[in-house]
Amino acid sequence: MSSFIAEKDLPAELTPEQAVEAAYSRELAEVASKLHRGLPCLIECDKDLGPYVFMNLRGRLRQHAMECVYLDGRPRQNDQAGPVPMGLMALMVNQLRDAVRGSTQAVDKNGNPVRRVPVLPHLDLLTTSQGGLTGEAREVIVLLYENPTIVFLGFKDPSFSLPKVIESLFAHRVSFLGLSRDRLRYLATQKESRKFGREFNPWGLYKYVSGVNAVRLRKLLSTLEGEDYPADPKNAYRQLRQATLTGNLEIPEVSLEKDIGGYTKVKARLRKEILEVLTKRDSATTEEDAARLEELIPRGMIFWGPPGTGKTYFAKAMASAIGAAITVVSGPELKSKWVGESEENLRQIFLKARQSAPAIIVFDELDSFATARGTYSGSGVEHSMVNQLLTEMDGFHKEELVFVVGTTNFVESLDPALLRPGRFEFHLHIPYPDTDDRRDIIRIYNQKMRLQMTEEAIDFVVKRTNDFVIGAASGTRYSGDHLNALARSVARMRLRDNITGPTDPALVERAMTEYLDRPKMTPQELKVLATHEAGHAVVSLHCPHAPAIERITIASEMQWAFGYVKHSDPAHKYVQTINFYLDMICVALGAREAEKIFLNDLSLGATGDLHSATSIARELVEMHGYGGDDLVQYRPMNGSGVRHADLSPKVLEELDHRVRSIVEEQRQRASNIVRENKDMIAMLRDMLLEHKTIDAKTLATLTPELKPKGNLTP
Repeated sequence: MSSFIAEKDLPAELTPEQAVEAAYSRELAEVASKLHRGLPCLIECDKDLGPYVFMNLRGRLRQHAMECVYLDGRPRQNDQAGPVPMGLMALMVNQLRDAVRGSTQAVDKNGNPVRRVPVLPHLDLLTTSQGGLTGEAREVIVLLYENPTIVFLGFKDPSFSLPKVIESLFAHRVSFLGLSRDRLRYLATQKESRKFGREFNPWGLYKYVSGVNAVRLRKLLSTLEGEDYPADPKNAYRQLRQATLTGNLEIPEVSLEKDIGGYTKVKARLRKEILEVLTKRDSATTEEDAARLEELIPRGMIFWGPPGTGKTYFAKAMASAIGAAITVVSGPELKSKWVGESEENLRQIFLKARQSAPAIIVFDELDSFATARGTYSGSGVEHSMVNQLLTEMDGFHKEELVFVVGTTNFVESLDPALLRPGRFEFHLHIPYPDTDDRRDIIRIYNQKMRLQMTEEAIDFVVKRTNDFVIGAASGTRYSGDHLNALARSVARMRLRDNITGPTDPALVERAMTEYLDRPKMTPQELKVLATHEAGHAVVSLHCPHAPAIERITIASEMQWAFGYVKHSDPAHKYVQTINFYLDMICVALGAREAEKIFLNDLSLGATGDLHSATSIARELVEMHGYGGDDLVQYRPMNGSGVRHADLSPKVLEELDHRVRSIVEEQRQRASNIVRENKDMIAMLRDMLLEHKTIDAKTLATLTPELKPKGNLTP
């Protein structure tokens, strides 16, 4: 069966009444049947749909000799008899009182009995915004429960929640929200179908109007502008898309390929697991194929990773790819001190998204309220919010294109109930950008901000950002947001200094460090620092298993060090060897030995190097069984700081002896390297004092004989 419908098979004209019957015939018949059997019914629908639903039901009930009494608060003949006109609520209460305490049995003109059905079209006026009861509602509740033989028909606005005491009155409840896909073919006229091309595909249209009721859909289709039979129906879809936006939803324009640099694996997974399945679903030709593909699409997704890596940006790119609206909700903003308001905020967000489908709801900082239940330390509102979130997600219809994306830095802290299949089952890790990712990201910013970076400058940025962020908290690595900030800093500097030529590495370095509050060191302090770093560098160059050197500096921008030797990532990131760790001990002790030989003194800065060397040696001995004949792994110290409380003094002495032997062996090795290469250390020391920084390219020209060992970055 083809998904396209010929123009001649569509209705020539269509009134709102006909559209309501075509869209909701099954639901309307069910409600009429329940009322006829004496069951009170509650209908949830939009305000503009309510009158048409009522008129349809009124006609159906007349066939069963039932009469509807519409209690909407409009003045009747005797309602305004007093000197002061009655308000809307007072009139509604008065009319309800008459309906309840008057006769519910009437006769028609032929004397036949007619049962009356009181209709309550504005139940939402009885509640506050938090779902509590208004003053008038207290009297209304008494009237509603006064006569249990009365069959009520109530209308509930989906934007408001009803108190349980009112909802409990209605034995049957039905929702008229959105449209069913199989009924959409009966809701467009021949004239309107021409705005979508020669062949009308209601399934393609359904993607954009699934959350719209039949009456509103008729208004939207009847006001479409543009030529008939266009080659591309994008203009008509664009008009519908803009008209269906509600609340804070927006249509982003973010290209997964053009606006997001790098992250090849992340993009490939998002494309294969989500976007390609949605594309096949849109091109399905039968109801069975569409339903089968909809079963494969996860509606809940977790995008997790460090701060600033673009989790929300990926969600916007996904929305752009499928033509969806998006709303980004901050977790902390949802919380309220008023009882029930936090849950109501969540309900409203889902309602707006359904009305604007296809849509994506992004809960930024999902862990702020969706941590594992039982671990809350706040007011307890988080527990109710998680329950409400689960209720909303479990209420999704398979044909609805509404997705929920939760972003978090701590996926392990989320409530397990959220992570099970059927809820947030798709987990996408977005890590810090690697070398290739950073290169692609900076190229995008270079083009967008017209920075005119040279290839040398781009390479410099990539290498310079392969470390911790300048001036940030310890352990913070460069993310996409940091690269964006760097690019904007370069752009501001070019604008401020009226630079029109290319951006070179020096300008980038200036943008990164111009306003750093560096300590003012004396010449003697700088000499000690330069000797220290030169010792590290030369020993590293002569250790075959040490990583390549990217940079040596005594003008550090890091808060934790006045200078440093920056190594590139190890060639083997996941499988390390004993020789690698031994070389790292030797490199750590190289600066200490250089200070002893060149200065006949030791700076206290070398204490950290000694701590590193000792820690590595202790790990080799106690965790990896190195340095002894017995192959035993010993537990590390316990949480109280007590080391191996269950070991005998003899064993502890043996372990310490092994550690001292390793450290001393590598110290002697470092000392020999320093003594044999005093001229090279002196040369690097003097260059550091003059230039403050030596990069890998300069270092390679100074030590060409070491290139074959692979210790230099090309």
